[in-house]
Amino acid sequence: MNAAVFDPRICELGEGAFWHPERAQPFWFDILGRRLMSQRDGNPLEWQFDEMVSACGWIDRDHLLIASETALLRFDLRTGAHQKLVALEPDRAGNRSNDGRADPQGGFWIGTMSRSAETGQGALYRYLDGELRQLRAGLSIPNAICFSPDGRLAYFADTAAQRVWAQALDEQGWPKGQARLFLDLSGTDQFPDGAVTDDQGRFWNARWGSGSVACHAPDGRLLKRLALPASQPSCPCFAGPNLSQLLVTSAAEGRHGPQDGRTWLLDPQARGRPEPRVRA
Repeated sequence: MNAAVFDPRICELGEGAFWHPERAQPFWFDILGRRLMSQRDGNPLEWQFDEMVSACGWIDRDHLLIASETALLRFDLRTGAHQKLVALEPDRAGNRSNDGRADPQGGFWIGTMSRSAETGQGALYRYLDGELRQLRAGLSIPNAICFSPDGRLAYFADTAAQRVWAQALDEQGWPKGQARLFLDLSGTDQFPDGAVTDDQGRFWNARWGSGSVACHAPDGRLLKRLALPASQPSCPCFAGPNLSQLLVTSAAEGRHGPQDGRTWLLDPQARGRPEPRVRA
């Protein structure tokens, strides 16, 4: 096991691991704690919100797009001020945001789910140039949102269904045709949570409940599995000056182990790609 603690603060539900390419700074969320977290020069940072927040992308050096339980927000890292860009499911008060990531064309994908994880109550959306469009309904716990290096393929999962799909995209980044099943983990002890792809297009997926991050080839073959001391890893991102480290959030929710909820660093022996800017 080559996992090292990156940040010892305990997240009830860590999510949304993200490396800002211009700031060379990591960010992540504690959804249930309603906070955005970070480090700068080894110093812990955090911002408290009035509602749950779960994922982000970068608009410019000082502004993030943040998904909250009710909206997509433009957040100023210098002042902590935020403004609503667009409402997120205003007609579904029992839902919240979950996993999200920017695509190579500058769109931001975000999944929603029932706060009590009711079956089929979630959906998948894409935000681009001020417009929020639903892409898929009927999901329970949408996760694993990430993209192939050429931007022509999106991945997403339903953790509860234990399945991951691959969706072809057109030149503007919109879905083209039907999604195909990429991984079927149903009937196993593997529950696909957050994911990211590396510069070779390999798919790195946090496996909720199994204390590992699994790496799959673009054709779905399992290549390796990296272990963590935390039983509920939730979201990876490539981090560090060469994007050669894997930053992984975890969750203490429902667990009592001393390592659960910490944020971790793994050596994947792979490199990521800079996260694209969101066209907000």
